[in-house]
Amino acid sequence: MGFADQRFTVNLSILFTELPLLERPAAAAAAGFTAAELWWPWTDSPTPERSELDALKKAIEDEGLLLTGLNFYAGQLPGPDRGALSVPGEESEKFRANIDVAADFAEALGCRALNALYGNRVDGVDPAEQDALALENLVLAARAADRIGAVLLIEALNRPESPRYPLVSAPAAVAIADQVDEATGLGNARFLMDLYHLSMNGEDLPSVIERYASRTGHVQVADNPGRGAPGTGSLPLEDLLDELAKSGYTGRVGLEYKPGDKPSAETFAWLPVEARSSR
Repeated sequence: MGFADQRFTVNLSILFTELPLLERPAAAAAAGFTAAELWWPWTDSPTPERSELDALKKAIEDEGLLLTGLNFYAGQLPGPDRGALSVPGEESEKFRANIDVAADFAEALGCRALNALYGNRVDGVDPAEQDALALENLVLAARAADRIGAVLLIEALNRPESPRYPLVSAPAAVAIADQVDEATGLGNARFLMDLYHLSMNGEDLPSVIERYASRTGHVQVADNPGRGAPGTGSLPLEDLLDELAKSGYTGRVGLEYKPGDKPSAETFAWLPVEARSSR
């Protein structure tokens, strides 16, 4: 097996960012990709104008791209916020306002995976209060995902880069997914296994794969150190993806790495062309 045996999707919120948002789908298609994923593109607005939603939808459809993943509103991402749903007040209200907007946008493009970033701890707020708010909002998000036939993804980030984010291990993220499933009875909450974040946390990646492959709804990769393309660091990503496949994971793998000082299109030499087509 190897990279050529995987189905890759490109994240247009971290790659091709040297281009305006509406030009990125065309650049991804020109690089050979048939599927893409996105963080919520409007970091200042959970409810952008219909014209903005329609323009992005058209840009994706015009290139024949399949949207395979979309984040709910998560504040300033990239940036310090790292999520909104557990943050009392305005941010969690924005998250709630975004739920149906994001789900409807995803449904219109055939997207069946919605990622909900948990949110940072807030000074002066009891963590138990934040956790209760998070579960309440995740239940709403899971129901919206179920309405469009999608899974709800719960992601672990890494402590060095997101020290106030409470889900910084695979067990922590899977435990939240389990709580959501128990609360809703829908069974559509899944673990988003980001091998870069887990490696930054010092986790035993083969053990994580063996234990949680069956609970995984999506996988993302970047090399470590540096969060660059595979081959720029020391993670054995090809071997790890092979282990995932052997453990029963059949989904796509999202490329969520930084291109460095090169144009994004020049960072895919490691990836066989046939692996960029993930239909």
